[in-house]
Amino acid sequence: MIDKIAWIHLTGGRVLSTRSAGKQVYYLPGGKREAGESDLDTLVREIREELTVRIDAASATHLGTFEAQADGHAAGITVRMTCYTADYAGELAASSEIAELVWLTLRDRDRVSPVDKIIFAHLHHAGLLRD
Repeated sequence: MIDKIAWIHLTGGRVLSTRSAGKQVYYLPGGKREAGESDLDTLVREIREELTVRIDAASATHLGTFEAQADGHAAGITVRMTCYTADYAGELAASSEIAELVWLTLRDRDRVSPVDKIIFAHLHHAGLLRD
């Protein structure tokens, strides 16, 4: 099981997504927990590293936890994605291993990882992600 934390940032029915250098698939921003980190510690660190903005941990709200086959891993290796919404300060910019920031809708689900497909469906069903 791969344990990851993700930031769900929605604007106008679109969700912010990222593509790492050398990859074709888009992923929700976030990443793996380091030893001793809480969910919010991981969220704040990963988003600062990837997108250069500061997450307001006090505003973070758990959106859901989702599991699926881990993209690019052997069959049976799953990823658990714990997702949060949160306010932020600063200007979004690709940093670290991130090559591109994009705004996606449900129609883009064929361009994202398996767990992100589940999250996109959840967001759409909740009326947060447009077609």
